[in-house]
Amino acid sequence: MKILIVDDESNIQKTTALSLKTMGHQSVSAFSGSQALRKLGEDRFDAVFLDLRLGEENGLDVFDEMRSQGFEMPVIMFTAYSSIETAIEATRKGVFDYVAKPFVPEQIRQALRKLEESRSLVNKVSELESRLADKTPGIRFDSQDSRMQQVYEVAEKAAKSDANMLLLGPSGTGKTVLSRRIHEMSDRAGNPFVVVHCPSLSKELLESELFGHVKGSFTGAVKDTWGKVDAAEGGTLFLDEIADIPLEVQAKLLRLLQERLYERIGETKTRTADVRILAATNKDLQEEVKEGRFREDLFYRLNVIALHLPGLAERKGDLETLVEDYVDFYARKMGREGVSVEKDAMEAILAYDWPGNLRELNNVVERCLILCSGNSVSLTDLPAEISGGSAERGGATGIAGLGGDVTLQELEDEHIKRVLDNSESLERAARTLGIDSATLYRKRKKLGLL
Repeated sequence: MKILIVDDESNIQKTTALSLKTMGHQSVSAFSGSQALRKLGEDRFDAVFLDLRLGEENGLDVFDEMRSQGFEMPVIMFTAYSSIETAIEATRKGVFDYVAKPFVPEQIRQALRKLEESRSLVNKVSELESRLADKTPGIRFDSQDSRMQQVYEVAEKAAKSDANMLLLGPSGTGKTVLSRRIHEMSDRAGNPFVVVHCPSLSKELLESELFGHVKGSFTGAVKDTWGKVDAAEGGTLFLDEIADIPLEVQAKLLRLLQERLYERIGETKTRTADVRILAATNKDLQEEVKEGRFREDLFYRLNVIALHLPGLAERKGDLETLVEDYVDFYARKMGREGVSVEKDAMEAILAYDWPGNLRELNNVVERCLILCSGNSVSLTDLPAEISGGSAERGGATGIAGLGGDVTLQELEDEHIKRVLDNSESLERAARTLGIDSATLYRKRKKLGLL
C-alpha cells in the first residue's frame, strides 16, 4: 500500500516509515494538516497515519476536513492521549484504529495487519455480493464440444499468468462470465475485478472512466476522480467490446499495456498501474485493423492469448446440461424445488439455433420459470419462435403479451431482450431499437443484463 504519514515530529515520521518499508509498503510524509491535504490531492493513498496533535492543529479536525473533501481512505491515528474518551470520539468519527505514543514498530505492524485483513474482507464481501446479485449462473469448466473444452483448458492454464488475454466470439457467448472466472483462478483473485463497457461512453467520458480526471479539467469535472485503472489496482481490468474504443483512447491504452503508465485527464503527473488486462469483442479485430479502426500494435499487445468462444448453435452437445443448470439456478432464486423440463419442450429447445447464444438461453429459461405452472416447463411456456406455435399469452402476432394483460414497460423490456438476443452487436441492437448506445446501456443495466 501507499501510505501518508502525518506527524509534526521527525523521529515519529522516520520510525513509522521504516516500519512500513520493512512490511513492503511505500510512505510519504506530511508535517501539517494543510500539507497532508495537498498531498492527498496530488496522489492516491491507501491509508493515512494521522497524529491527534499536529502542533496547534487538532488531528480530528484534519480528519473531518479530509472526509469533507472526499478522501475516504482508512485513517489510523497516533495519540499520546490514549484515553477512552479520545478513542470513542475518534471511532465515532470513523477513524479505523489508533496507536498510542510512545509506540514500538510492532504496534505499527499490528495496525497495518488489521487494516490488510479488513481490506481483504471488504473485497471478499464485494465479490460475494456481486455473485448473489448476478442474474446468470456461473459456467462449468467442462464441455461436450472439443473446441469449448480447449477454451476452458487454455483459460485455466493462462489464468495464473499475468498475460493479457483476448476473448473473441459472438454476443452472448459468455465472455464476461469467463473473464471473471479467469480472474478468480488467478493470483489476483483477492483484488478487484473491474469492468468497463466501452461502447456505452463517448470518447471523453471513456477516457475519464478509464484513467480518471482532476477537478476542472473539463466541463462537468466538479471533483477529482480516480478512474477504473486505479480501481483495479492489483487486480484485473476487463474491457468489454474493446473494438469500440476510439483511436485516441487506444493510444493511451497501448501505453498502459506496454509501460504500465498513465495520466489522469488534466494532470501532468505520470502514474504507474499494476493491473492485468482482459478484453473481449464480438468483432473481427484483424478486419478492424485492416479497415484502420483499430491499432495494429494494440491488437498484438492484447492478443497474447486469444480464446475463441463458439456460438451455442455450434455446441449443441452442451445445450441440455446448460438448460438444466439455468433451470436449477432460477428455481433456487424463486424458492422452488424439483423444476424440470418436459420432453417435448426440451426437444424444441435442442432444435432451435439460439442466435442470441447463452444470453438468449438465460432469458428464455427465466421467462419459462416465471410462466410455467407447477414444477415443469412445458412446450407452451416457450416463446413462439422456439415452440413453433403461437405463445399461450402472445397475441396473433406471437409477440409476448401483445394485446394481452401486460404493461407497456413489460412489452418494452421483452422487446429489448429479444432484439439484444438476435443482434450481432450492441450497435446493431441500438439501431434496431432507434436509440443511442448510452441509452441502450442504461436500459441493459436496468434489466440486469450487464
